[in-house]
Amino acid sequence: LETDGVMVLGTEAVEDKDGEKHEPAAHLVKEGDYIVGVGDDEIRNKSELIAAVKSLEQPEIVLKVRRKNQKINIRMRAVECSVDDYKLGIWVRDNAQGLGTITYLTADSTFGALGHGITDTDTGKLLTVSGGMLYDTSILKIVRGQRGTPGELSGMITYSDSHAEGVIRENTSRGIFGQAEGRLLRMLGTETVEVAFKQEVRTGRAVLRSSVSGELKDYEIQIQELRMNESDVNKGMIFYVTDPDLLALTGGVIQGMSGSPILQNGRLIGAVTHVFVNDPAKGYGIFAENMIEH
Repeated sequence: LETDGVMVLGTEAVEDKDGEKHEPAAHLVKEGDYIVGVGDDEIRNKSELIAAVKSLEQPEIVLKVRRKNQKINIRMRAVECSVDDYKLGIWVRDNAQGLGTITYLTADSTFGALGHGITDTDTGKLLTVSGGMLYDTSILKIVRGQRGTPGELSGMITYSDSHAEGVIRENTSRGIFGQAEGRLLRMLGTETVEVAFKQEVRTGRAVLRSSVSGELKDYEIQIQELRMNESDVNKGMIFYVTDPDLLALTGGVIQGMSGSPILQNGRLIGAVTHVFVNDPAKGYGIFAENMIEH
């Protein structure tokens, strides 16, 4: 994922050329702001921000910042750390990457994945993105979940055109969405499934579909609780993994399985979103209806 602008993580004091410390951005920029311009220059990534600061000839600077959908101008003085070498004292990020699972692909080749949004690891805020790419991933290791310690899929993402599987358009609280392309379209074939409304979902037997073992398989789960009016849309259902093969392989739900489709009576009813840290066999799911209407 590429952020829409450069995301501010925080500020820090920097030392000027005389050895004195200053924190020029303190109380001006805020955690979760996005820097989108320096003076008259548009800023799309960290490299452009670094280049703009390097080209400063005087300490006065105007940052164009997007804060909660409002654009504001922030005037500040950069710190001259050595002759004509300025710093702003701002920690920033412009991208994120990770492993997750595609939930569905539609007839018009759009995809939905994860069942929850991608948040920044430092701020916990949902990333505002300009786009991104979906890549095929090689799973190298499975770390089983244990009580108190969530497991994870450890893998390698190959950032090459030949491994690209689609374009990410949106990062929302209900998942990431975009347009599939290339090998992903050819691989999935023409099988279709009906989507169930959440009122049609029942407690009891269902299956979790996953390729965590290296091949696509359906694993038995039991839906324990349905939460139709839950304010957190990512926790619409609670389920237990009962399939002995999946329990032996992963211990239950692990990081990287987010987005794994949940089916009941042959219909798509939801997707895995979170694991119970104190019980890795237990997880949350989002209703498929809520993902599709994102």
